[in-house]
Amino acid sequence: MARGHCETAFALAAQQDGVELTRARVPWLNQRGHFGLPEQASPAVAAMRAIFEALGGIEWEMAGKRMTALPGDFVHLETGVYVEVDESQHFTSFRLVTLNLYPETTPLGFDLPEYKRLCQQLAPRSDRYRRDKPAVGFGPGGRQRQRAYNDALRDLMTPAMGYAPVIRVAAPDGDGVTAYVSVRTRLRAATGIA
Repeated sequence: MARGHCETAFALAAQQDGVELTRARVPWLNQRGHFGLPEQASPAVAAMRAIFEALGGIEWEMAGKRMTALPGDFVHLETGVYVEVDESQHFTSFRLVTLNLYPETTPLGFDLPEYKRLCQQLAPRSDRYRRDKPAVGFGPGGRQRQRAYNDALRDLMTPAMGYAPVIRVAAPDGDGVTAYVSVRTRLRAATGIA
């Protein structure tokens, strides 16, 4: 399956159902992660710092990155509802580490126990995906840790910035249409579309 196919199919299914989604890119979610956040997000910085350390992040590399906006999957512009479609590469042992470090009071737009279960189930295969690819801030073989960190950054910072929790939808099979159907009712309610 071509890269981005799942997200494209998800967005098309949403559009055909009356939910207009745009690619997400906001300056407060940027390449520096918790080192580049505005003051408003400060309540969630301690959790992100703990996650960064647990993933073996390299502070000087991360802090030295540009303030370039971190691209995300989608946002519903009228309501500010963010949506992330997670294919199999998101369900790794590193992602499980991040999920286990979420503060209990963090509002989430997905089923945390289900995401943990999917990480446990899919990690043996997903941990092999791009395992040798380096990532600035996470060193050699750091791409998976970077992805887990960035997912956590979106989950924790979005509500800290005053937005609704990120709606995450699991699509480990890469089927964007089925993923949309699974989250349709919740997404339509969150965006005010009856």
